[in-house]
Amino acid sequence: MLPRTGDVLHVTRAASVQFLRPITFRVIRVLDWPTYDGWLWLDGYELNAAGDAVSRRSIFVQREGLQQLQAAPEPRPHTVRPRRPVARTPVRVS
Repeated sequence: MLPRTGDVLHVTRAASVQFLRPITFRVIRVLDWPTYDGWLWLDGYELNAAGDAVSRRSIFVQREGLQQLQAAPEPRPHTVRPRRPVARTPVRVS
């Protein structure tokens, strides 16, 4: 599973040994830093039990060890609105 912006993950020791105490993590972005095969750098927020962000973090984890708690909402389709014509009037130059 490759996380997306807005995903909420449960990060445990299965993702990295640094997470002796599991955390809940909301992804801002997947960083494109060089890593080992199967590992990722994630930028995001650690969440408390109420779901509030308590600290911003960049974490180095194994993709296979991540558990998705909540998927990011699907992006809304972009609607194109027709533009109104601009009223142009002559300008006097002296």
